[in-house]
Amino acid sequence: MKNIAIPIFVGILFGIGLTISGMTNPSKVIGFLNIFGKWDPSLIFVMGGAILISLPTFLILQKKISYPFFNKEDGFQKISFKNIDSSLLIGSGLFGIGWGMVGFCPGPSIASLSMLNENALIFFVSMSLGMLIKKLLN
Repeated sequence: MKNIAIPIFVGILFGIGLTISGMTNPSKVIGFLNIFGKWDPSLIFVMGGAILISLPTFLILQKKISYPFFNKEDGFQKISFKNIDSSLLIGSGLFGIGWGMVGFCPGPSIASLSMLNENALIFFVSMSLGMLIKKLLN
């Protein structure tokens, strides 16, 4: 319970960043994904800026610290191509299809809840039910 303040602060900061960048606006996201229609490339700058800042930070921190601040038990997770299986491919495909259809993914949908966005609420409830069903099936 004592370590909850920093993750809550970071989550709020992330939500504010999503809102300012337009990532919580489904029409902006769908415009970005519509490469064969009226394409809106502005979100490339949001993603590029995030990568430009976070990638060097992760690489530097990974060499200086031996485990993540809030996950001492598991340490840093290494990406391996051996972990690519049908569940990962189906899940990422469903994620992409859903993102393209409605313009929301989990983070922006949660941030949009603070603006009392009805579509975000419907998406969030549907996403939560899907996660619950998946958990019950395992």
